[in-house]
Amino acid sequence: MITATITAKGQVTIPSYVRKALNLKSRDQVIFIVEGERAILIPARRRSIMELRGSLPATAPFPGHQEIREEVRRQRGQKLALETCR
Repeated sequence: MITATITAKGQVTIPSYVRKALNLKSRDQVIFIVEGERAILIPARRRSIMELRGSLPATAPFPGHQEIREEVRRQRGQKLALETCR
């Protein structure tokens, strides 16, 4: 069993054995899950944007830049029309 001490500020150093076993490096983030009287530490892995591709269902094709510009113009026109009515 590996133990660590909590500082007066509530900080704890993750022992080197645990860091090596979980491949944790400086500035990595971890997730704490509390289950009853236990706390579970899980490495929060950062993913590249390409790793996330396809993780959400596509509901509609992504609009091109021209469609986005037209939508912004339409919304600006609506906002301008509302402001002039007041």
